[in-house]
Amino acid sequence: MVPIMWVPLESALGPLWPHHPSEAIVGVVLILIITAVFAKKVVPAFETMYAERSEAIQGGLERAERAQAEAEAARQQYDAQLAAARDEAAGIREEAKNQGAQILAEMRDQATAESNRIVETAQTKIAAERQQAMQSLISEVGGLATALAGRIVGESLTDDQRARATVDRFLADLESQPVRSGGQQA
Repeated sequence: MVPIMWVPLESALGPLWPHHPSEAIVGVVLILIITAVFAKKVVPAFETMYAERSEAIQGGLERAERAQAEAEAARQQYDAQLAAARDEAAGIREEAKNQGAQILAEMRDQATAESNRIVETAQTKIAAERQQAMQSLISEVGGLATALAGRIVGESLTDDQRARATVDRFLADLESQPVRSGGQQA
């Protein structure tokens, strides 16, 4: 067995243990004073700082929520404006397309009318020139027919009435003959 050694109480409790009862009383009083000072000064300061921080954080959250709501409203407004702009652009395109089709139709109508006018003018001119050519041809053919008939008959056909009757009869014979496909008479 190991012998138990006797150790003084002072050394057994350590260096922080008060050696005299007055040290214990002063220690207790100082702890009470420090606790009172902490309770009166430090704790309220911490509480105030905690409340301020809580308010700042809460206010920041509320401001962030308001900013987010405003941003969402602005985005919705932007989307609405963008949709309106797209609709307007589509309307403008459609209107331009309709106007283009209308202008094209008007130009076609004008071109058709101008074409018809030109054709009518040309037909009128052709008919007038044909009539003039026929008159010229009739007078030339009449003169030639009169001269030829005078040579064949052997008499002069200078009498206008006789010459006219001979020419009319010759032309009537020409017109009554059938026309071949080549445009030559039979």
